[in-house]
Amino acid sequence: MSDTATTAITLVPGELSLDTLRAIYRGRPALTLDPAAYPRMARSRAVIDAIAGGDEAVYGVNTGFGKLAHTHIAAADLEKLQRNLILSHATGVGAPLSDAVVRLILVIKAASLAVGASGVRPELVDALLTLHRADVLPMIPSKGSVGASGDLAPLAHLCGILLGIGHARVEGKTVTAEEGLRIAGLPIFDLKAKEGLALINGTQVSTGLALAGLFEIERDFKAALVAGALSVEAVMGSHRPFDARISALRGQPGQIAVAGLFRDTLAGSPLNAAHQGPDCHRVQDPYSLRCQPQVMGAVLDQMRQAARTLVIEANGVTDNPLVLVDTGEVLSGGNFHAEPVAMAADQLAIAASEIGALSERRIAMLIDTTISGLPPFLVAEPGLNSGFMIAHVTAAALASENKTYAHPASIDSLPTSANQEDHVSMATFAARRLGDIAGNVADIVGIELLAAIQGLEFHRPLKTSDRLERAIATVRAVVPRYEVDRYFAPDLAAIGALVRGGALDELMPVDLEGAQ
Repeated sequence: MSDTATTAITLVPGELSLDTLRAIYRGRPALTLDPAAYPRMARSRAVIDAIAGGDEAVYGVNTGFGKLAHTHIAAADLEKLQRNLILSHATGVGAPLSDAVVRLILVIKAASLAVGASGVRPELVDALLTLHRADVLPMIPSKGSVGASGDLAPLAHLCGILLGIGHARVEGKTVTAEEGLRIAGLPIFDLKAKEGLALINGTQVSTGLALAGLFEIERDFKAALVAGALSVEAVMGSHRPFDARISALRGQPGQIAVAGLFRDTLAGSPLNAAHQGPDCHRVQDPYSLRCQPQVMGAVLDQMRQAARTLVIEANGVTDNPLVLVDTGEVLSGGNFHAEPVAMAADQLAIAASEIGALSERRIAMLIDTTISGLPPFLVAEPGLNSGFMIAHVTAAALASENKTYAHPASIDSLPTSANQEDHVSMATFAARRLGDIAGNVADIVGIELLAAIQGLEFHRPLKTSDRLERAIATVRAVVPRYEVDRYFAPDLAAIGALVRGGALDELMPVDLEGAQ
């Protein structure tokens, strides 16, 4: 991840693309807000100011919150009400969210408010973007949201910094909120009517976490396609299952795309050519090889659908109540309920777990000489050397762990706020666990990369396709061949880091905004 701003992006509220969101997560682009957003925000704020100066009770403006919505708050206490809201709702626990995730949350929160349907002053939106620009990142505990009535607790920690509350990270160091504001060149803010509620209502934390999970899984997916192709070559597997006519007869878009990637990746392999013909004994390979277009294609379809949902959510307005500037109305609803995010995260959890499950099965095949035809456990002098025996055990442990992580979170609900919020999405946990799943998958796929390359090298001097030879060179630049037993943990750490770092991304041009 880049530590410096290298590109400039103009944020147009409601028009954030997946590429823009990925760039914000992966680096620190210089962000400016589209000037056209300011007049609409000002009009939205004027509606709230008019209500705050009147006698009509409007939820979130001059009333209490949640179960206390029927309590009218005097005009003189409206600013105190908003400050109390932030203080009382900043109840998160657990390790802080990563800097990359916080950057993403800051931006999508600002972009949502900038639509002009939340009633906040434009200077608050500018302040959030200034924090991003200065890389002053509010410390947000990772736990404490059920993903309904918005991500209240984590967003209170995110926005509490504007009030001088809490802590921030600056260049890897923890500072007080007041010091963070000073570094960013911002004053301590006094919140006006509805502003505190607008800041902490919304699904930006669960959405940011889910997007981060998507972007990590995207890298796992690409690396797994490379590993899967290498495994085909290592066991001299058949290329016939990737024939375009097979996938065309089924019609699933992800399968068609993945089969095409395998054909492109394996094209021109001298190793494959060497074992074709009447003497080739590969009639039907194990499912983990020949069903890769079907399984990984289904994964791609799920990733694309989740990406579509999350881009819509990142562009949406999800606080409550909402200000309709064209009519002057303020409407209470339930856009803060994060069920779409929870279900998208569940899709991703299942899909990512299947990436790891399929990869683990290929590792098991590679080390089993009765199936692969390779030396037992992929090492010379097996018996004296154990080779990849326990590396496979590690992969199996991680794949099994992911089965528990992948249990759907969206089907759970635990009522809160004295049963006012009687059905919740659990989206924040659903999204947060994606980081653990993606990390496990990266390590599993990393082990397969080492195993498949190890196996393929037993066929030297024969070479595989140009694309796969580039993959081998990339891996061998960080992990040497396993000749005899050695301390293996550093190798696994290095290959896992290579997958997470996206070193193989360019070899697999996958479009997440393709056919839905």
